[in-house]
Amino acid sequence: MIRHIVFFTVQEKHLEEVRVGLSILTGIPHARLLEIGTNVKTDQLGTEVDLVVYGEFDDEAALAAYKAHPDYQRSIERVRPLREKRIAADYDSRTAVTRPL
Repeated sequence: MIRHIVFFTVQEKHLEEVRVGLSILTGIPHARLLEIGTNVKTDQLGTEVDLVVYGEFDDEAALAAYKAHPDYQRSIERVRPLREKRIAADYDSRTAVTRPL
């Protein structure tokens, strides 16, 4: 399974508009799970991130199909002009470290 995580920084005045734009992604059928979360900022060192997209996909083909969906482009068109920073990472959970090495 591929886990797809994207972090966004957004000015407070654009936060809800970006959240609504990202919510478009939840209608794309290729994910096992897709969540849009607002950072509750409880970590004393990591409060820069404002919004998080978290997705789980069966494989890289499902992630590619998600990114090729027209709603993905619609979301980008709404969010890109309003966000400040975007940091993304994808990893295969089958090779993730889950216990001490």
